[in-house]
Amino acid sequence: MRWLVGWCGASASAARDIQPLGAQLLWEGPDPLWAVGDWRPDEIRLVYADGDTHLAVFGYCGADDATLRRSLVSARAGALRQLTTWPGSYTAIARFGRRTVIPADLAGTRPVFHADWAGGSAYATAALPLADLTEAQLDVAHLAALLAAPEAPEALGTGTPYRGVHRVPQGHALMLREGGSHDVVGYEPTAPLVVAAPPVEREAAVSGVRDALVEAVRTRLAAPRHAPARDAGPVPGMGPADRRAARFGPEPAPGVGADLSGGSASATLALLAAGLPGMPGTVFGTGATQAGERLLAVTFNDLTAGGGGPGGIARAAELERARAIAENPRLHHVVVAAGDEALPYADLENGPLTDEPGPALVTAARHRHRLAAGSADHLVGHGARQVLDAHPARLADLLLDRRRRHLLRPATALAKASGGGGRAMLVPFTLYRAARRLARTPYPEGLSSAALALRNTIEGPGSDAPDADGALGASLAALAWCRPGPAARWLTGEALAEVSIRLEAAAARPRSASASSRPGEQRARAVLARHAADHRVFEQAAEVRHQRLHAPFYDNQVVRACQALPESLRVQPGARADVLRAVLEGAGVRELPPGWGATSHATHTESVRAGLRANIGELVNLFDAPLLADAGLIEARVVRKALRAAAQGERLPLDGLAELVSTEVWLRRLLTRRGSCWTAEGNHDPRAVTSGVTL
Repeated sequence: MRWLVGWCGASASAARDIQPLGAQLLWEGPDPLWAVGDWRPDEIRLVYADGDTHLAVFGYCGADDATLRRSLVSARAGALRQLTTWPGSYTAIARFGRRTVIPADLAGTRPVFHADWAGGSAYATAALPLADLTEAQLDVAHLAALLAAPEAPEALGTGTPYRGVHRVPQGHALMLREGGSHDVVGYEPTAPLVVAAPPVEREAAVSGVRDALVEAVRTRLAAPRHAPARDAGPVPGMGPADRRAARFGPEPAPGVGADLSGGSASATLALLAAGLPGMPGTVFGTGATQAGERLLAVTFNDLTAGGGGPGGIARAAELERARAIAENPRLHHVVVAAGDEALPYADLENGPLTDEPGPALVTAARHRHRLAAGSADHLVGHGARQVLDAHPARLADLLLDRRRRHLLRPATALAKASGGGGRAMLVPFTLYRAARRLARTPYPEGLSSAALALRNTIEGPGSDAPDADGALGASLAALAWCRPGPAARWLTGEALAEVSIRLEAAAARPRSASASSRPGEQRARAVLARHAADHRVFEQAAEVRHQRLHAPFYDNQVVRACQALPESLRVQPGARADVLRAVLEGAGVRELPPGWGATSHATHTESVRAGLRANIGELVNLFDAPLLADAGLIEARVVRKALRAAAQGERLPLDGLAELVSTEVWLRRLLTRRGSCWTAEGNHDPRAVTSGVTL
């Protein structure tokens, strides 16, 4: 795990000798800055302007030094947004004398955390180091909110699993001043309440997405490649997580790779990175895919779920499409066959400690098996669904704009998905009624309804009522300002009551002038933030030594370009595939295999159930005496019963069970951790965050 840490305004006596383990000091003085982990040389850039104005950029940034200096001068005058407008994925830290500014990104894959310490404020790009520094205790209430309402910013607030450690919200920046004071300010322009931004024409919006994606991929390709020797020892500054990750398989091959088994989004990135059309490298000029070097395209072939059923058919079709795309001479296709060792819920006892819990912990072994066959720089399509697709609540936004006719096609598609008969005839009316109800529901009333829904879940711990049927049921459930998460049904009444109190308190607070009154915009932003946080856990849990995962759809400029897509385009069936197809056509890629852009969740569901069946014994033992029960969040008997039922094929929310398992696994790794992220001169037994943790 790579992270940055520093502080501002801390007392000299407290900060004199303490420093992070395995760190590289970048700024000296009373407000230092360190980089920790196996950072590549090209991932750290330092720019100096006049006097005491400095800028540090970490990650992959497509701006040259002159652009960075101009943006730094603008940021000093107050234009903080200028620090977030460059192509790529990065963290920028600006220092103006004794004032420090750190903007978080728009999605949440580049977070910023802060905590009060030694009379000042400490900040980092990971929460665990700050918890070590401040000796923070575990925040059980935050874990309850994370399980009960993971997509509700009102329930999570700015907290983390550690008390006193706070997260800077997406689209905001942390401002630290001499003396220890700090502010969190938004840097994105805001529109007045109720007034929607003027719509952008479809062609212009799609062109903006294409340009942003091309620049995002070009930024990764233009970066120098630093493939270490195969017999190289530990990289200086490599942290414990990186050394542990070294045992998970061979080092990745040098160069650039991408997934061809992740759907249309990852395939789009693979084709863009390959430099089509023409000779490799002609789209992007100089870069990693020069003439004679092919992009490594990886397809994950799951051999465990059988060949029959919807999942098997979808998997076979996906493999055929990947092979058709990989016939291009600019791609080198590798099919990774996986057996029981790569099922979900396998190898839970091993793995690094991540910054926070996340569903990726139950599939980490599966992802490591796939990524070990990838390249040193590997492109993934994570985030495309969240930035391109329309959240069902956007239907209410269309009604607020008096554009009812745009509801016809999504309603018709849901009716077809619901099957024939009289029930399908009622789908358009049912959907319209739910969207109109949401459009007419004020925000405070929506939060109060969510709090009531949580309290109604307390019918008896672990109610095993199945979810509403199909896509229609999911869409109707999502047409709300806020809703309980899939794991809420297995939480105790006390935990649900505490989260409902949080929601009611948020409903009673006055809203800021910058808050959106459009439910679709707000719900889509919350879902994007949740998935970005899960992606960050995925990166840490599935990390392969010396490999970098790149998710361009989470980049600031790509997110902004996708936000400009008209809502009337987003809500149409197949909109994501249409936009990506237009992106590829604009880049010169016009021949795509039949069925490209098809979506199916059957493959994922079958693999999850297969993993449950194969590992049910270990999972039941995991909840024999769970830490979640000690914390008062669940009843172990109820969760064991649900795991057995799901393994036998009963229809239960599998995502909710994955969240419970991953949180339990994370707690066990946290509480068995030894050591700390920090050291002090003469102190060979540094205190750890777990030394005084109580549940």
